This record gives sequence, C-alpha cells and structure tokens, in this order.
Amino acid sequence: MAKKPKWVVEKEQSKRAAAAATVWLFGLHAVRDALQNPAREKLRLVVTRNAADKLAEAIAASGMTPEMSDPRKFAAPLDPQSVHQGAALEVKPLNWGRLDDVVLQGEGAPRVVLLDRVSDPHNVGAILRSAEVFGAAAVIGTTHHSAPETGALAKTASGALERQPYLRERNLADTMERLRDMGFLVLGLDGEAEMTVEQALDGKRDRAVALVMGAEGPGLRQKTKETCDHLVKIPFAREFGSLNVSNAAAVALYAARPDS
Repeated sequence: MAKKPKWVVEKEQSKRAAAAATVWLFGLHAVRDALQNPAREKLRLVVTRNAADKLAEAIAASGMTPEMSDPRKFAAPLDPQSVHQGAALEVKPLNWGRLDDVVLQGEGAPRVVLLDRVSDPHNVGAILRSAEVFGAAAVIGTTHHSAPETGALAKTASGALERQPYLRERNLADTMERLRDMGFLVLGLDGEAEMTVEQALDGKRDRAVALVMGAEGPGLRQKTKETCDHLVKIPFAREFGSLNVSNAAAVALYAARPDS
C-alpha cells in the first residue's frame, strides 16, 4: 500500500483531534445556558451543593446527573484562577454549520462581524454578547490565531456563546470574498480611515454588511485592508482616543444597524 502524503496524514490527525476535543465551561450563567441548549453535547457536570441548588431547574431539564464536589477541592480540571462559582460543565464545541447557511438566515439585511486575529477570549466573548444584542447573523474568526471556544470566552459572553453563531474559517480574505459574492458590503474598521461607518452606509442600509475588526495594537493586516470595500472609522470627540476591540465592535454594530 502506498504511503500517504504528509499533508493527508496531518489533515486526518487534525480531524481526529477536533473530534476528540472537549471544552470545560464554568460559571453559573455559562453552565445554565449550555445545559438549556439542546444543540450542545454535554458530557460531565461538576457542581457544589450551593450551585446545584441554583441550577436545579436547568439540571433537571438537561437530564444530567451531576457530580457533587467540595468547593474547597473542586473536582473539575480548571485553571485555579477560574471564577467557577461552583459549576463546571464539560461539553463538545458547537457546530453552527456552513457559512453560507448561517449568514443568510433570518429576515432583513444581515450584519456579520469578522475578526482578524482577535485571539483574546475575553474580547471575543464580549463581541459575541454585543453581536447577540444587535442581532448579528454571525461572528467569524479564523481557524488559527482566533480565540477558540473556552470557559473564559463562554463566561465573558454570559450565555451568548450558546445562541450567537461563532464560526471559524480557514482564510479570512477568502471568507470576505465569499461574503462579497453573496452581496455583502465589506467594511474594515481602521482608525486612519477617512470615512465613518455612517458615511459608508449612507443610502446603503438595505445592504448586507460585514464589519471587519483587527486585533488591538496591530489592527487589520494589509491583505485584510486590501480586501475590504471601504475602510471606516469611529469618530472620537477629542484628538486622542481609542476603544477596546470589543467596545469598538459594539459601537460599529450600532452605527451599522439596518433601521437607522
């Protein structure tokens, strides 16, 4: 039998690793919302007596049998700094499906957020929360160099991870081109841009819009900038000012809302 090429072996290993991967969610909000999510594959639930009482309804609805744990020797394999509030749930990562199906579902002109190497789970969690509030169709990161599902991300998202589609695509520029082919106007957030979000959308609010956010510090990569239809900025009241990427995403989503 011919030996498989190295790239085939690596792809097969990557698929097996992804199939075996699990995530530990922690904190009352994140665990409760995951327990109530029928699309979430749930494996192991560890709770203290106090947390079990607070989550009693969600636990009963999930059909899971929790493992009771001493709060001083919490049994779940979490980082010691994790504020778990006595609740941890081992789950499989969510599978939201194909990009084309997710971003075009629902009514009206969709809004999506693309993340260019935003790797901090707290930032991504906060962006998911804002995306849910403003009705975004999806938040899209990259397979590499973007925050994966983690307990910290889920806790910051405060339940939004269970409801807000979070996709990770292999190549960001290719994904932007695919969205453009679907009719999206692709806007990249850049502090050096000449026009604002509102100016770029003047007379075009009925269009589907993709907002591209860069990591704090480096911002958008050059290839990402070149792939955008327009670069836009959030105006500041004073000469100097900057926003955390999660705050910028919330402001941009509000500025880009279809009904303005």
